[in-house]
Amino acid sequence: MAAVKEATSPSPLVPANGYIRSDQESAVTANPAELKRKKRMRCLFYVTVFAVFQVIVITVFALTVMKIKSPKFRVRSASFSDFEVGNGTNPSFNLDMDVKFGVKNTNFGHFKYEDGIVEFEYRGTRIGQVNAYEARARARSTRKVADSLELTSNGLSAKSQSQLASDISSGIIPITSASKLDGKIHLMKVIKKKKSAHMNCTMEIVLATQSVQNIVCK
Repeated sequence: MAAVKEATSPSPLVPANGYIRSDQESAVTANPAELKRKKRMRCLFYVTVFAVFQVIVITVFALTVMKIKSPKFRVRSASFSDFEVGNGTNPSFNLDMDVKFGVKNTNFGHFKYEDGIVEFEYRGTRIGQVNAYEARARARSTRKVADSLELTSNGLSAKSQSQLASDISSGIIPITSASKLDGKIHLMKVIKKKKSAHMNCTMEIVLATQSVQNIVCK
């Protein structure tokens, strides 16, 4: 009889869905403090990730948009509408030059500059100049300007005349151009930073082709 009763004794109750919670799950469910701690840890993780993301964005913004550089002022090209050059025994020149300038602004704000003067020299002696008028170079663009001027050797010293005779004989007359445009970078209509665009270019007048070649600007 005992064996029969033991065989027919009721088995442990099983949940209707057939799922039995583990001891660990039961312990967590039974411990609200542990749940709150995990929620706080999760929130802290998200806040940390967001803070790191913000730091990265601010750093990139500071290194790109907010980093203001000096614009560049350059001679892009030049040609002659009138070309008169002497010889080794009578060294001289009178040239009408059409020149194209460029004001390159790599900043994220526009560059508004004041009037300036571009001076052309032959071995340290000024041989001509042209005005660069007040204007604005847009953000991350190059403002192109064209103008004309006369280059003449009338004011050269005796020493420069001797050097010019040698240069004419060689077929190449070296000249330089220099200028400075003072202005401000306007960023987001709030920030205004004083900057200057400097020009320091060298070039060669090639007599055989009556052209300007090897323009190098620093």
